[in-house]
Amino acid sequence: MPLPAEIESRQALSHDLPRELGLPDLVLTQILFIVGLPWVGVAAKQGPAHVVFWLIAAACFYVPSAIVVIHLNRLMPLEGGLYQWAKLGFNDLVGFLVAWNLWLFAILNTSEVGIQATQYLGYAVGPSIEWLTGNKAFIALVSAAIFVGLMWLAVRGLSVGKWVHKSGGALMLLTFGALLAAPWLNVAHGSLPSFHPLSTAAPVVSLMSLNLLGKMGFGAFGGFEYVAIHAGECRNPVRTIGMSVMIAAPIIAIMFILGTSSVLGLIPQDQIDLIAPIPQVLTVGFGPLGLASLIAPITIVVLLWVRIAQASVMFTGNTRMPMVAGWDGLLPEWFTRLHPRNRTPVNSILFVGAATFMFSLLGLIGVGKQEAFQLLWNGSAVFYALTYLVMFAIPLRLARPARLAQGRLLPGARDAERPSALVQIAAVSGFLMTLLYVGLSIVPIVQVESRFLFALKLTALVVVTNVIGFVIFRRSRAALG
Repeated sequence: MPLPAEIESRQALSHDLPRELGLPDLVLTQILFIVGLPWVGVAAKQGPAHVVFWLIAAACFYVPSAIVVIHLNRLMPLEGGLYQWAKLGFNDLVGFLVAWNLWLFAILNTSEVGIQATQYLGYAVGPSIEWLTGNKAFIALVSAAIFVGLMWLAVRGLSVGKWVHKSGGALMLLTFGALLAAPWLNVAHGSLPSFHPLSTAAPVVSLMSLNLLGKMGFGAFGGFEYVAIHAGECRNPVRTIGMSVMIAAPIIAIMFILGTSSVLGLIPQDQIDLIAPIPQVLTVGFGPLGLASLIAPITIVVLLWVRIAQASVMFTGNTRMPMVAGWDGLLPEWFTRLHPRNRTPVNSILFVGAATFMFSLLGLIGVGKQEAFQLLWNGSAVFYALTYLVMFAIPLRLARPARLAQGRLLPGARDAERPSALVQIAAVSGFLMTLLYVGLSIVPIVQVESRFLFALKLTALVVVTNVIGFVIFRRSRAALG
């Protein structure tokens, strides 16, 4: 199928970017990016019913999102990914706000890395440094050091960064291997009477269970579209991105279901650490095993590297948003300037690095560490969810014959280019699951000083930042005449 001229013109803008990414890079990056480290702890809050909820989340969100991402990437294999899909599928304003929310999502998500790194350090070293890992100044210092490293890596480019990302994906697989083995080793040792990883129970329908279902659906399984941001830096993006989704999807689903079972097998449900559940399980699981207890701190250090590699994936993708918006004239040309040797958007990298560090500091003001983590985590996910609502709406919009007849996206479109019934059903299912997540995301699942103030902070954050994004867009368009 020949590409429309509008898509070809956007592909031409990425010709100066080096094409570093192949199928193995994308598969391991998918595993690294999607398998967030806290999700097995969140799912374990459901108790034995987690297996049922994982299956519901996979059927109603995971598989549908994979179908929609593969369809849109095949139609529009462009650097910028979802931003470009939204711009071509709807209009410039929707595209800009999608990019804006993706940018904010990545900034807030990456800004948590200092909090998580210090928590992991506490598990690796022990209670003797709890006074240090709970110190906000120390968390800020750790965050600053990590962000400097991420900026340096992003400037060097994906020729170096992809090895960090692949190593993180490989270590994620090894770590989950240790997580899955821990309960069985305790059964063999006699420190755990029994372990039944797939035992389940009928789910209890409540506000909390629906909240957690939304998190297990959109929250845990979201992320397939993120590597499409680098479509202009992939070798054969149509084939490799689609194949990476199909290979990674079943692996990730198995990791989540069995990993959650390991958490429940070793940690009481009311004592699960939502910031760092895997280090918690490894500490408890390998502690009684004599010399094997050395595995736990080593694995926790490995997990710290995995979390930093995840932050690198997100940070690197996030630096492409201002660059692509600059290509379209929606941001100053300053953001599009490439490093003379590495061909990376160096100015965008510096700007995103500074903004991410600022948000990491703001998240620590006036709240406890668990609440700060929840505020940053929920805020970032709501921004991300808003972009997914748009993504799932694109196939439904393109399914309208009048839309195709406009000729803007698909001039001369044939019936075969219209989204199939399967794609449309997947889009509706994914949209509804994402909407469930957005509607319930303001309810915190840890104890906070005030649930009302928590909800107010989160709502204000989303509304105010999107108003700012709208103002930036209007002023950019006015400057263009």
